[in-house]
Amino acid sequence: MALRGPKVWLWRWRRNPLKRRADRVEAWVVLGVWMLTVLVGVLAGTTVSGSVEDGLARERVEWRPLVARLAERAPGTASENAHVSRADQVWATARWTAADGSEHSGQLRVPAGTAAGAPVTVWTDPEGRQVTRPVTEPQARVRASLIGGVAGLCAAAVPLVAGRALRSRLERLRIDQWDAEWSRFGPMWGRTTG
Repeated sequence: MALRGPKVWLWRWRRNPLKRRADRVEAWVVLGVWMLTVLVGVLAGTTVSGSVEDGLARERVEWRPLVARLAERAPGTASENAHVSRADQVWATARWTAADGSEHSGQLRVPAGTAAGAPVTVWTDPEGRQVTRPVTEPQARVRASLIGGVAGLCAAAVPLVAGRALRSRLERLRIDQWDAEWSRFGPMWGRTTG
């Protein structure tokens, strides 16, 4: 284990007569990579977040609830309890007429034992196809923030990894320079003057 002295902040930017050109280049590379990483991450995250939130807002405007009728009796027995849990619901076929007059059918979750012809709510897109209930505005903000955050982190990883690869290349070049200098000056240390 190497012994190290106290941590010196911003050591790459301090004046030092032993600092080489490669050290200055590395200092600028590190600064540039961190700035680019933050910029790319923030831009990608906000762009994706805004796009997701706009798409979800468009769904809230375009998707409409319609009244559908069950085509068949829902399987199971009707619960006497007024509160029906998600576990007491079953899939049943329902039919509805879209705004343009076209007939549609699909599977919906309804309470067990619901009679055929009973009205149920189905959410549809402008073409009358069945969709899920659109998310509320607070849910959309949370979903957009999470997706934007993940996208920002993934995008920020690209310049960070590229910068790491560049720094390792600079390190190899620095080691090669030290080897060349050592082979030139190392043998002189063994000589005596006289």
